[in-house]
Amino acid sequence: MPAHNYIDMGLGRIIARQAELCPDKRALSFEGTTLTYAGLSGRIDRLAEALEIGGIGRHDRVGFLGFNHPAFVETMFATGRLGATFVPLNYRLTAPELAYIVNDAGIRAIVADDAHLALIDDVRADLVTERYIASESGGPGWESLDDLLASHEPLADPVVVEPDDVALLMYTSGTTGRPKGAMLSHANIFFNNVNVLSLIPMGRDTVTLVVAPLFHIGGLNVNTIATWQAAGEIVLHRNFDSLAALKAIEEHRVTSMFAVPAMYLFMSQQPEFANADLSSVKGLCVGGAPVPEPLIKAYLTKGVYLSQGYGLTETAPIATYLRPEFTLAKLGSAGKPAPYTDVAIMDLNGEQVPPGERGEVCIKGPNVMLGYWNRLDATRAAIDVKGWFHSGDVGYADEDGFIYVVDRLKDMVISGGENVYPAEVESVIYDHPMVREVAIIGLADERWGEAVTAVVALADGEDLTLEELRDFASRSLARYKLPNRLHTIPALPRNPAGKVMKYLLREQFSDG
Repeated sequence: MPAHNYIDMGLGRIIARQAELCPDKRALSFEGTTLTYAGLSGRIDRLAEALEIGGIGRHDRVGFLGFNHPAFVETMFATGRLGATFVPLNYRLTAPELAYIVNDAGIRAIVADDAHLALIDDVRADLVTERYIASESGGPGWESLDDLLASHEPLADPVVVEPDDVALLMYTSGTTGRPKGAMLSHANIFFNNVNVLSLIPMGRDTVTLVVAPLFHIGGLNVNTIATWQAAGEIVLHRNFDSLAALKAIEEHRVTSMFAVPAMYLFMSQQPEFANADLSSVKGLCVGGAPVPEPLIKAYLTKGVYLSQGYGLTETAPIATYLRPEFTLAKLGSAGKPAPYTDVAIMDLNGEQVPPGERGEVCIKGPNVMLGYWNRLDATRAAIDVKGWFHSGDVGYADEDGFIYVVDRLKDMVISGGENVYPAEVESVIYDHPMVREVAIIGLADERWGEAVTAVVALADGEDLTLEELRDFASRSLARYKLPNRLHTIPALPRNPAGKVMKYLLREQFSDG
C-alpha cells in the first residue's frame, strides 16, 4: 500500500478519534463514575506521555495486573499510542507463574491495582521490570497513576503503527506446560472488530456490560473494543457477580454483553431472574465453552437470545457467530464463519471433511495471530504452511454450513472404542432438575479403557444416585455415552475465564 494512502488502524487510535467525533458522548462507566470520550482520551494521552518520558517506546512491553478497572483500559490504549505492546496479566496467577510471564514477555513497566501490589512485590527482585505504577492508592516503591496524570500534558506525537506491529501479547492459560504468548497485531484487532460490527448491531446507542475479566480475550475483545469503535458506552464491573449483572442490565438499559456459559447459568439461577427486566437487551453473546441447550432455552423464556460465538485467543477471537434469528433453528450451533474469516473442518491429514463428519476446527483470516512470542516451534505446530490455525477443537459443519463445536480433542473420552464427547453428555445432564453444574471426564478403566465419569454439583439439599442419573440420561443418549461413574462436589473448579478445569477433576478422582 502506498505510504500516502495508509491510515493508521492501530488500537491507540480508537478512543482518540472518537474524542474528536463525539467528545461529550459517554464512553466508560465504572462504580458510579462516568468518563466521556474526551475525558477518557485525555487520561490515556497523559499516561502515554508519562510512559514515554519514562522510557517506553515502540515495541516495548507494558503490563497490567488487576481486576477490571478503568486503569486497565487507559494503560492498554496509552501503550497503543506509543506503538508499544500491551500485556494483560492474569490476576489469579501465583507469584512464580507471574514472574515467568513478566520475564518471558520482557515487560518494562507494570501498572497494578492495590489488591495485587504485594503479589508483584514478592517477586520484584526477580523481574526484568524497571517501572511500577499503582492504579489506586499505591504503596512504597510504587508511583501513583493519579499523580502521573496530574503532572503530565497529553502526548504530543502519537506513533503511527504498522498493521503487523504487535498490539497485544496475550498468554494462553494452557493446562499443561508453560503458557504461551499469542501475538495479536493491530490488524488482528481491527479485523476482529470489523467482523463483530458486521455481525452484532452496534452504534452510538449501544451499552455493553463487561463482567468477564479483561485480561481474557473474551472479556476484552468479543465486543468491548468494538463497542468503543462504534462510539457506544461500556459499563464495567470490577468482578463478575450474577445478581449485580442482572441489576446492571436494568439500571443501565444494557443492550449487549459477552459472558461464558457459567456466568449466564449463575445469573439464571438467581431468584430475581424470573422478574428481571431484560427488555433493553438486543442480544447476549456467549462463548468460551459449549453451551448447554437448557441454558439457551432458559433465556428464550425471557425473550432474550443467547447468540453463540466461537473463537480463541489466537483468533482475536471471533471465528464464527450464530445470528439470533437462527438460535432456535440451529440450536447448539456456533454459527457460520465471520465475514472476514474462513473456517474448515479437517481430518488429521489436513483435508477438509464432508458435512456431518467430525474433525478439527481450523481457522484462517486476518484475525489469526502472528504466532507465539519467542516460540517458533509452537507457532509452526499451530499454523500450517497454508495459513490455517489448528484449534485443537472437535467440530462438524451441517449441510447448511453451520458449525457445531463438539469438544476439545484432549477432553474426548474413548470408552470401549467409542468416542464420547463430554459437551453432548453435559448438555443432557444439565437438564436434570437436581443438577446445578456438571463436567464429564474420562478416567482410566481396565474394562473400557476410559470410564465416562460425571462430576456433579447438586442443588442444595438434593441427592442423586448413578442409577438415577443414567436412567435420566438414557432418554436422550446412546448407552455407551452414559456415565458409569458419579462423583458429587460442592462446585466445579473454574479458571478466571469461567472454563471448567477438567484436568484438576481428573487428578482428584483418578485412581492413581
